[in-house]
Amino acid sequence: MLLTLSRWLAPRFELSREVAGTNLRAMEGMRGFAVALVFLTHFCTLIGPWIAATPRLDQLAHAVHAIGNTGVDLFFVLSGYLIYKTLVSREQGFGGFMMRRIRRIYPTFLVVFAVYCVLSFVFPRESSIPASGALAYVAANLLLLPGLFAIKPMITVAWSLSYEMFFYLCLPLVVTLFQLRRRSHLQRICLVAAAAIALAAWSAVSGAGHIRMIMFMSGMLIHDAIASRQVRAPSSVVAVAALVIGLAGSLLPVTGYVKIGLLFASFFLVCLHCFLRPQAWLARVFCWTPMRWLGNMSYSYYLLHGLTLKALFMFVPRSTVLTEHALLLFVVLLPLFFAVTLFTSGCLYLLVERPLSLAAPKRVVNPAVPDARGAA
Repeated sequence: MLLTLSRWLAPRFELSREVAGTNLRAMEGMRGFAVALVFLTHFCTLIGPWIAATPRLDQLAHAVHAIGNTGVDLFFVLSGYLIYKTLVSREQGFGGFMMRRIRRIYPTFLVVFAVYCVLSFVFPRESSIPASGALAYVAANLLLLPGLFAIKPMITVAWSLSYEMFFYLCLPLVVTLFQLRRRSHLQRICLVAAAAIALAAWSAVSGAGHIRMIMFMSGMLIHDAIASRQVRAPSSVVAVAALVIGLAGSLLPVTGYVKIGLLFASFFLVCLHCFLRPQAWLARVFCWTPMRWLGNMSYSYYLLHGLTLKALFMFVPRSTVLTEHALLLFVVLLPLFFAVTLFTSGCLYLLVERPLSLAAPKRVVNPAVPDARGAA
């Protein structure tokens, strides 16, 4: 039974591929790890009312919530690495690049966005659409403005898409303006590092709150560090220690800037290790098939799991009995609700994301020009 299920799932969830000569198997698993962290954040938020009367469990949930927030930062690092690598590896038109990015982001987003809009009318008390200025609010969310601007996102996690789209818009211009393709790896490392420091300083001074944008630059530095062939891979011990310190750092009673700095260095070392040493045990952990499949559907999961969780918790009664058995409730609901979110998100992935955003574009063959595949 399990073997049959695995054979059915494999061609649908297996996306291992290469980008600019680099296999992405470990990266796929890292996406799965990142989205699992995000799930923990939202699960711990929504179960809060049932465990508030159990102090130790409530404290644990708050700690897990803080650690889970780092999943978004890992997404930014991986995106920075991948997009930067594709842009500096070969010249490509801005219009074509953005059309590919829009095709990747919008089909799945629009489906989930439409669901949220419908539910806002069905359940007006749960709606985030304001009574006045509703059209402007919906348009702002449709254009992915929440995040960069002080606008409440209709889809809670969509604030990060604002960062992603801003990165997509700016990076091709930066690559062209500073002629990064013509520069040495060392020169690019210096420029990117200087930009990260400048952005962090500006965020701290202005209070703009966009410090997490520097995580894209961590990914950019990973690419040039690897491409320079001058940087040795950190050992497995160093990589694991860095991961633990980075995640645990989110619990420290320090400013967000220090926490982001720790994550910047932590994820840099972990990714550097896994990408340079794909046969090491940590990289193989991220290459575990279920984790990679979760990573491959991570965008659908990222957008839909929060709505699924909210719907599920609506069926959990607020009773004294459940409150008195908060630990058992937490332990039972965590895997159960995770499984349900996998199902709903998997459906979204199979019906929308895979066919509309991940399928290779169909080739249009000019009848007057012989197809090279059919030429003798």
